[in-house]
Amino acid sequence: MSGAARLRQVTAWDAALLATLHAGAFGADAWSETVFAAQFALPGVFALVHEAGGLVLARVAADEAEILTIGVVEAARGQGVGAALLRATFDAVIAAGAVVLFLEVGVRNAAARRFYARAGFIQVGRRRGYYANGEDALVLRADLVPDSTAPP
Repeated sequence: MSGAARLRQVTAWDAALLATLHAGAFGADAWSETVFAAQFALPGVFALVHEAGGLVLARVAADEAEILTIGVVEAARGQGVGAALLRATFDAVIAAGAVVLFLEVGVRNAAARRFYARAGFIQVGRRRGYYANGEDALVLRADLVPDSTAPP
């Protein structure tokens, strides 16, 4: 079965599933079912889950998109789940008209920072004390369409 075939879109009705997956990925820092349900009230929000144990929640607004959270449960790490979720997110936000994708990542999360760099994200900002534990977040950006002003 291909990675994409193992993904499915979910809705606010799946907030409990999203919270469970988030807890498996982030432990004590996980979002609650209530938080996930509330996110779906925002325009342009969508979520995908991977049957092996991963999730992504993203939002599209005009020509920009943001990954609100993405995670893979510990038992499924290293199996391409995160890459499949990220590819599907790129596809979905491009289809919705986005030309750029943003996300935040903890400054101490070296593995995630390497993963995002391989996917084409670059650092464009820093949010001091962004996380509950006081850790800074790096703001990353990936351009989804080639720069039309760049030389051939």
